[in-house]
Amino acid sequence: MASYVDGMVPEAQREAYETAMRGLRAAAPRSDPDLVRQLVEGELGAPLEQLFARFDLDAFASASIGQVHRAELATGEAVAVKVQHPGIEEAIESDLKNASMLETFVGALGPKTLDSRRMLSEIATRFREELDYGLEAKRQQQFQQIHAGDPTIRIPTVIESRSTRRVLTTQLMAGESLEWASEQPEALRRAYAEVLWRFVFRGNLVGGLFNADPHPGNYLFQPDGSIAFLDFGCVQPIGPDRLRQARALHAAARRGDEARFREYCVAILKTRGGSYETTAVAHSRASFEPLFASPFHMKREFVAGMMQSVMNMKEQLFAKDKSFVPPPDGILFMNRLQFGFYSVLARLDVSADYRAVEDELCKQAAIPELFKY
Repeated sequence: MASYVDGMVPEAQREAYETAMRGLRAAAPRSDPDLVRQLVEGELGAPLEQLFARFDLDAFASASIGQVHRAELATGEAVAVKVQHPGIEEAIESDLKNASMLETFVGALGPKTLDSRRMLSEIATRFREELDYGLEAKRQQQFQQIHAGDPTIRIPTVIESRSTRRVLTTQLMAGESLEWASEQPEALRRAYAEVLWRFVFRGNLVGGLFNADPHPGNYLFQPDGSIAFLDFGCVQPIGPDRLRQARALHAAARRGDEARFREYCVAILKTRGGSYETTAVAHSRASFEPLFASPFHMKREFVAGMMQSVMNMKEQLFAKDKSFVPPPDGILFMNRLQFGFYSVLARLDVSADYRAVEDELCKQAAIPELFKY
């Protein structure tokens, strides 16, 4: 995240830092080919040569906790096979155990209202879910259904017969990088920005799911303005109550209703007045500026300012009025999505009418809460 999220490093060092870190997004360590063969054959229950007409043991891409191999089915279809690094599950459990020790330390020093144990539990749940490629396949199919019929959003088809808990085989897709997209003509960059907004908020507001991993490597930009979306390992369902609140919050922002927006913010964040509520609501209001002020030009300075406002909220931990309340379930990863997603939009450096994009989603979805103007 530090390689692309604005505001995480000082501005004076940002360009050099991001250039150095950018290589890590594509140059993660590779697993031994023999171990990859053993894992795939063990998971799928047959020799590699029987499972695929061709399988390249040299990975062509990294995938967080695994790596991706080009292969071909007997039908001639080109596929991407994501294989977990052998031993990664044990490594993550070890990391989570160490994090638990750190949580005990933080809990002892911080106020009881921080509720660091619950937040660590939420993080652990998402990380453990990422280890289950079977769950990821299910989520990917759900997103395909949510965006079915939209030619601007491409999601690879899962090959169920070649997928298990530690191996995920999908249709192979190609495309261009965010760096390439950011150098295209203004009209094409605007189209990309609108597609990204549509992907995120149709998933959130219509489908009740949000993909909390807006890594630039998960987006493959197409010359026709469409985007292929990869990696559905970190997906968080939105419960019915929160979904109703989120829809109402977005509707208030689209119609510019400041009072109702604040009301819904307080309900979602479960604040109880005081300095923390003032700071938290101000941060939420700033993050919805792309809807309030649509058309909106997302810039890197805006995202960096949002990062600073999070720092301001942290200062409320020890506020004299003791008004701090811990973020409710789901907010932690929503923030991860927001910072990463907005940073990606900022790289496109273009003005887009995000309100109009959401209005169109409302008409398509025909969900009453989405029409509340």
